[in-house]
Amino acid sequence: MAHLVINDNRVRLQLSFLETLGAIRMSPEVSISEIESVEIVANPWSSEVLKGIRIGTGIPFIALLGTMKYIKGKDFCVIYKRRPNAVVTLKSGPFKRWIFEIKDTSEINALKKAIA
Repeated sequence: MAHLVINDNRVRLQLSFLETLGAIRMSPEVSISEIESVEIVANPWSSEVLKGIRIGTGIPFIALLGTMKYIKGKDFCVIYKRRPNAVVTLKSGPFKRWIFEIKDTSEINALKKAIA
């Protein structure tokens, strides 16, 4: 399962080996100063959260690993079933947002403290 790793002033969305294969991408990493906001969504499969065309592995309502490309940018997604997910909005970089399943709320709370 993907989880956040906060080191000094960097944040990494650490993927497992199988997630890396499914996403066709390595674990993304940004500076804490590049994070604009963090929010929690109950249903990541809604059209308000997911936009664009998937590049990676996807089985609707089961798993989505990879990049969602749309006209104004792209999002990195690691979504499983219908569980709560975090949406991390970024100021710049290759992705506009990271969308991933929350396993441990302490990671999200630590990230919110770091950007405050």
